[in-house]
Amino acid sequence: MSDITFEITKHFGVLSEEKSGWKKELNMVSWNNRAPKLDIRDWSPDHEKMGKGITLTKEEAQKLLEFLTGAINSVT
Repeated sequence: MSDITFEITKHFGVLSEEKSGWKKELNMVSWNNRAPKLDIRDWSPDHEKMGKGITLTKEEAQKLLEFLTGAINSVT
Protein backbone atom coordinates (compact mmCIF):
# COMPACT_ATOMS: atom_id res chain seq x y z
CA MET A 1 0.00 0.00 0.00
CA SER A 2 1.39 3.38 -0.95
CA ASP A 3 1.75 6.25 1.47
CA ILE A 4 -0.92 8.91 1.45
CA THR A 5 0.38 12.46 1.40
CA PHE A 6 -1.60 15.50 2.45
CA GLU A 7 -1.22 19.22 2.92
CA ILE A 8 -3.70 21.38 4.80
CA THR A 9 -3.81 24.44 2.56
CA LYS A 10 -6.39 26.39 4.57
CA HIS A 11 -7.90 25.94 8.03
CA PHE A 12 -11.48 27.21 8.40
CA GLY A 13 -12.32 26.15 11.94
CA VAL A 14 -12.87 23.56 14.64
CA LEU A 15 -16.31 21.93 14.85
CA SER A 16 -15.64 20.07 18.11
CA GLU A 17 -12.83 18.95 20.40
CA GLU A 18 -12.40 15.78 22.45
CA LYS A 19 -10.73 15.62 25.87
CA SER A 20 -7.86 13.77 24.17
CA GLY A 21 -7.10 16.88 22.13
CA TRP A 22 -8.38 15.45 18.84
CA LYS A 23 -10.44 18.01 16.90
CA LYS A 24 -13.05 17.72 14.18
CA GLU A 25 -12.04 20.40 11.69
CA LEU A 26 -13.08 21.96 8.41
CA ASN A 27 -10.04 22.45 6.20
CA MET A 28 -8.97 22.63 2.57
CA VAL A 29 -6.72 19.61 2.05
CA SER A 30 -4.63 18.52 -0.91
CA TRP A 31 -4.45 14.71 -0.93
CA ASN A 32 -1.59 13.10 -2.88
CA ASN A 33 -0.69 16.42 -4.54
CA ARG A 34 -4.14 16.79 -6.10
CA ALA A 35 -6.28 19.93 -6.11
CA PRO A 36 -7.41 20.85 -2.59
CA LYS A 37 -10.94 19.92 -1.50
CA LEU A 38 -13.05 20.83 1.49
CA ASP A 39 -12.42 18.24 4.17
CA ILE A 40 -14.19 17.40 7.44
CA ARG A 41 -12.43 14.92 9.73
CA ASP A 42 -10.85 14.36 13.14
CA TRP A 43 -7.21 15.36 13.55
CA SER A 44 -4.69 14.65 16.28
CA PRO A 45 -3.28 17.72 18.05
CA ASP A 46 -0.10 17.64 15.89
CA HIS A 47 -2.02 16.98 12.62
CA GLU A 48 0.10 13.88 11.99
CA LYS A 49 -2.79 11.44 12.46
CA MET A 50 -6.32 11.69 11.18
CA GLY A 51 -9.58 9.84 11.49
CA LYS A 52 -12.04 8.94 8.80
CA GLY A 53 -13.65 11.90 7.16
CA ILE A 54 -15.28 13.28 4.07
CA THR A 55 -13.93 15.39 1.23
CA LEU A 56 -16.17 17.59 -0.86
CA THR A 57 -15.79 19.48 -4.11
CA LYS A 58 -17.11 23.03 -4.22
CA GLU A 59 -20.26 21.80 -5.97
CA GLU A 60 -20.85 19.06 -3.38
CA ALA A 61 -20.33 21.55 -0.55
CA GLN A 62 -22.87 23.93 -2.11
CA LYS A 63 -25.46 21.13 -2.30
CA LEU A 64 -24.71 20.09 1.28
CA LEU A 65 -25.22 23.70 2.40
CA GLU A 66 -28.62 23.75 0.69
CA PHE A 67 -29.58 20.46 2.36
CA LEU A 68 -28.38 21.60 5.78
CA THR A 69 -30.21 24.92 5.48
CA GLY A 70 -33.44 23.10 4.64
CA ALA A 71 -32.92 20.58 7.42
CA ILE A 72 -32.17 23.24 10.04
CA ASN A 73 -35.19 25.30 8.98
CA SER A 74 -37.46 22.26 9.32
CA VAL A 75 -36.37 21.50 12.90
CA THR A 76 -38.90 22.76 15.41
